[in-house]
Amino acid sequence: MKFSAIALLATGASALSYSKEEYASGAVHQSIMDAKHASWDRQRAAGEMDAAQYPALDADVVKCVDGLAVVEAGNPNQTFRCNNIDLYDFKSHADLGSFLGEGSGSWGWTAADGREFGVIGQADGAAFVEITPEGKLVYLGRLPQSSVPIIWREIRVYRSYVIIGSEAVGHGIQIFDLNRLLTIDPANPVNFSTTADITGFFNNSAYLPVGRAHNVHVSDSNYILAMGAQPRNTTCRSGLVFINMDNPARPNATGCASADGYTHDVECLVYKGPDTRYVGKDICYASNEDTLTIWDVSNKSGFNASKIISRTPYFGARYTHQSTVIDKEWQDYLLIDDELDETNRVGPAADQFPVTYILSLADLEKPVNTGIYKSKAFSIDHNQYVWDGLDYQSNYGAGLRVLDVSTIRADPTGNSIEEVAFFDIYPEDDALPNGGIIDFVGTWSHYAGFASGNILVNTIERGAFVVKLSQFPARGYGRYTKKIRAA
Repeated sequence: MKFSAIALLATGASALSYSKEEYASGAVHQSIMDAKHASWDRQRAAGEMDAAQYPALDADVVKCVDGLAVVEAGNPNQTFRCNNIDLYDFKSHADLGSFLGEGSGSWGWTAADGREFGVIGQADGAAFVEITPEGKLVYLGRLPQSSVPIIWREIRVYRSYVIIGSEAVGHGIQIFDLNRLLTIDPANPVNFSTTADITGFFNNSAYLPVGRAHNVHVSDSNYILAMGAQPRNTTCRSGLVFINMDNPARPNATGCASADGYTHDVECLVYKGPDTRYVGKDICYASNEDTLTIWDVSNKSGFNASKIISRTPYFGARYTHQSTVIDKEWQDYLLIDDELDETNRVGPAADQFPVTYILSLADLEKPVNTGIYKSKAFSIDHNQYVWDGLDYQSNYGAGLRVLDVSTIRADPTGNSIEEVAFFDIYPEDDALPNGGIIDFVGTWSHYAGFASGNILVNTIERGAFVVKLSQFPARGYGRYTKKIRAA
């Protein structure tokens, strides 16, 4: 029964491939969304989405001992598999002011005085929390959705402004000043207005035809991006939309990168790396369903802005979901997660254990797949971000996995990558064959950028966790991180 939600994608999966037309039309992406809806409908029917059933953490810290963090002895659903990660806090989506729950994206912000805050996506908006130095979640309030509720909500932070996009029709891009959180009394959480309290709002129909965007991103430069708009029209074709933030109260789109169609996710950086032709240029690493597409986005004006540098497939590609460089200060390698290779049982993911693909960026015009990393946790990989040589991955039912990727420069095959820590936030699948499940359950996202080492994990069913690597007093780092910086 647990696997029924994924059956649409898994039927005949060993030989499954998709045509360019199926990608371009949106059929492949729609099949993923349909499978997710089926999975979440099953969970709702079973009561698993009722976040109020998941109790807040009473203890100060629950240590990971002998591979388990035991919140309640004898309760398998309050016993979490782990390694080198301790649990500091948990609050359900209900505790965080949501009537519907159903978590999605999340991000973090550090105020000028060093206080740490999190923004937690839910079906009916975004919850604001402060994370104390002791790793405790303090609920401060929320910004509701600007149209209809929907689980898809993605979040980034530009300076002190949170940027929130959604797949909901009419939602647009919300821009909210997080400095407003600094003076809130937690005894009186604030339910902010979607009109009176936001700083800015972007919903230009020339760029977001019906107000939907699958994702948002913040660049190194003075702009933000929306992508994955629906429907896939002939102007921006659901590609990168460039939104100027000189005045956050009046966000202004300058153009879009449409030449390669739909973009699912992106990382845009001022280029620093071995390819001297592009040093100092605005470069975007786009996950475009069937390829990694690298853009020179120095030109952000007009409906066919920017220049494609390269389009790179890889063995096992089925749905290029998201990617990240291993070091923003020297962009020589990049990691890709594919959201369909496990479900379709193709390439190195034929056994349904997640694969992280490694690409060399020595030549941006000809990236090379140098190797892979194979996880030992049976699941689907989803989102990953690198801080200081550690790759933090939200892998649905397998929870938060932490890889030391600082070894890649010395060993691009991936054979030296080591999983140094994990915290499995979905114990419901622990007793299943392979100790996991191929389904869209568990953790959607996380934020591990806090200097304190606090890691915020947002989960679909339960709520928000705060965990911390036990072997570091503050934010962790890879064993060769100093060598990476010195190269």
